[in-house]
Amino acid sequence: MDSLELEAKSDKASHMRIFALSAALLGLAACQSGSGIGDAFDTRQNAGTCPPAGAMYQTARVVEFEGDEQLFPNVRYTGEIVDVRLYCRYAGANPVRAEVEIDFAFGKGPAATSNRHDYNYWVAVTRRSGKVLNKEYFTVQADFSDGPVTGETEVLQRIVIPRNDESVSAANFEVLIGFDLTEEQLTYNQEGRRFRLGAGQ
Repeated sequence: MDSLELEAKSDKASHMRIFALSAALLGLAACQSGSGIGDAFDTRQNAGTCPPAGAMYQTARVVEFEGDEQLFPNVRYTGEIVDVRLYCRYAGANPVRAEVEIDFAFGKGPAATSNRHDYNYWVAVTRRSGKVLNKEYFTVQADFSDGPVTGETEVLQRIVIPRNDESVSAANFEVLIGFDLTEEQLTYNQEGRRFRLGAGQ
């Protein structure tokens, strides 16, 4: 079974300079889930449908507290996955190659101690049934030098969607993204609680 090959790059979301990709990526970007900008990379007709991609609801946000009390004055940092876009390219009977762009929003709370903070997240390729085929972990850094709210866009290249032969569609798979949460953070999300810095919550 092919392994999931991913390579992360990040850039300030306010500049959105993520389109300066190498010519080797142009062949990957003909099909996409969630946006129309994939047409700019490749206009060739794809042989099949790209897999759906998105953030899992219960892991799409993270709130980090100082101490045990989950109160606003104790909020250190917050993070949210706000958008996911996937582009893919079929090539005969080979595994489908794909690229994912992930937009993050970050907040710095009253208990934060630094203008820079690392957030860990994961990307998984699964079957539509939910079976995880591969999962890898990455880190994105937020820079709060310009204020308590910021954003980043990560570009993950060379995602491999495994398939046995060309009769298998990539639509039988999914690409899922989420923050790497502790048990306490996951419970917090499952209870529907949240702080969104910059949004008055």
